[in-house]
Amino acid sequence: MSKQLRIDFVSDVSCPWCAIGLKALEQALERVAPDISAELHFQPFELNPAMGPEGQDIVEHITEKYGSTLEQQIASREMIRQRGEDVGFSFDMARRGRIYNTFDAHRLLHWADSQGRQHALKLALLEAYFTHCEDPSSRELLVRVAGQVGLDTAEATRILETGEYADEVRESELFFQRAGIRSVPAVVINQRHLISGGQPVDVFERALREIAAQSDAPLM
Repeated sequence: MSKQLRIDFVSDVSCPWCAIGLKALEQALERVAPDISAELHFQPFELNPAMGPEGQDIVEHITEKYGSTLEQQIASREMIRQRGEDVGFSFDMARRGRIYNTFDAHRLLHWADSQGRQHALKLALLEAYFTHCEDPSSRELLVRVAGQVGLDTAEATRILETGEYADEVRESELFFQRAGIRSVPAVVINQRHLISGGQPVDVFERALREIAAQSDAPLM
């Protein structure tokens, strides 16, 4: 019988390491199938919850937040681009010039979970921002991407316009913050095992096999 794990993937759609980590996790799950499968849930984390609607120049933002020089940022972007290429994710670093607020994206992702389309929407939003350099705070973009992954665009529009699921997203953010999550991606397996960062495929594969082999990994 296949061992099934619950995986809570705590992340933000404006986090490059979250894109890398997700693609690596997907490949690790392919390697361990069919012996191990996963019920995957995407949990909200905002890297910049106070970001205004206009966003901010990304070089300026990273300089202010981390104190990185332009040369350091260029080197980091190239490393991220290469890591993405290694797991099949394309970053267009030259065109991505701003960083944006992602709260509405998280509200839509919360709804998508109940529709069975959360994973598809998460990937599409990551690609919209990092590959196509679009604005993930744009409600027009969010509705369009929702439709592309099979979600009802009229319902997506209504949710975005009414502020629905705002409380639920805030509660989830607070829950994982209280659990000690301070950076993303944070991959929580069976609500007790934490893997931090955009790890290589081999690291995720090894962790999945070890956790599944333990007695506390339930059959679902």
